[in-house]
Amino acid sequence: MAKEPKYGPSHHSDAPRYTGIRTFMKLPYITDPHEDIDVAIVGLPFDTAASYRSGSRFGPSGIREISMLLRPSNAFHKLNPFDYCSVIDYGDLPLIPGHIHESYDIMKTAYSALARHNIIPIGLGGDHSVTLGELRGLSEKYGALSLVHFDAHGDTWDNYWGKKYTHGTPFRRALEEHIVDPSTSIQIGLRGTVYDPSDVDEAINMGFHVITIDELRSLSPEQLSEQIKSTVGEKPVFLTFDIDFFDPAYAPGTGTPEPGGVTSYEGLNYVRHLPDLNYVGFDLVEVLPALDNAEITAQLGANIVYEFLSILAFHKRNQ
Repeated sequence: MAKEPKYGPSHHSDAPRYTGIRTFMKLPYITDPHEDIDVAIVGLPFDTAASYRSGSRFGPSGIREISMLLRPSNAFHKLNPFDYCSVIDYGDLPLIPGHIHESYDIMKTAYSALARHNIIPIGLGGDHSVTLGELRGLSEKYGALSLVHFDAHGDTWDNYWGKKYTHGTPFRRALEEHIVDPSTSIQIGLRGTVYDPSDVDEAINMGFHVITIDELRSLSPEQLSEQIKSTVGEKPVFLTFDIDFFDPAYAPGTGTPEPGGVTSYEGLNYVRHLPDLNYVGFDLVEVLPALDNAEITAQLGANIVYEFLSILAFHKRNQ
């Protein structure tokens, strides 16, 4: 018999939603990993690997602030995810601006500890460089992970200005470190100008299954789900979602916006139809509140995180 979830948000009748300490959806703030926790929201406030506009270090706080607007039950899946998953807010990791390797060590240690307790982390970035630290920590338990990657950019470049560790290089480094299996990984939504006409082909040659935005437009959410499932199989999965997957009309608050992306409805619908996979971690990155209009980017990011929780609960309910 499944255990009753111990942790979830405070009840809406306890106080107005805008009151209280700013955790994600008013979840309890707990920093001690233990077996009563299924999922942990983890802030990753690091942005000094960004190649253009910085400020996503404030993404975790912006997402938490607007998450107060979310209600607990999911009308699409017809469930309250907190009825099935015990969820806490782990707070922010003390990442060090300008010191990426020390910050990676902090992330690796924290994520390794969460994995040892079978806790699924959902990271709030930060720029996309943080995902390498998350993968390093989780791979200590799970080995090479399958990547499900929603993004306008492949982030498989070799370097920026001779520097190997930036938000545009994490997945090339992950391949080199053998912590991601490209043959069971998929990148979705790539678009925009590139440095070389062969950039997308380069990711394919590395072994990734790549779906560009033009190819994505021809797929229903159900068809995309099938392609993800057939690519990943039964392997442990890390799902990483860059907010610039959305068109900047719907998510202006980000560092490297790309015109021609999906609407908020389309993106949410893709996520709601994600298949039942062996998820061991998620993140939502590149929300930059200083460039956001009326918090619409942070709100969209918070909704994506909520859909991650709902996916886990939906599949747990149906086990």
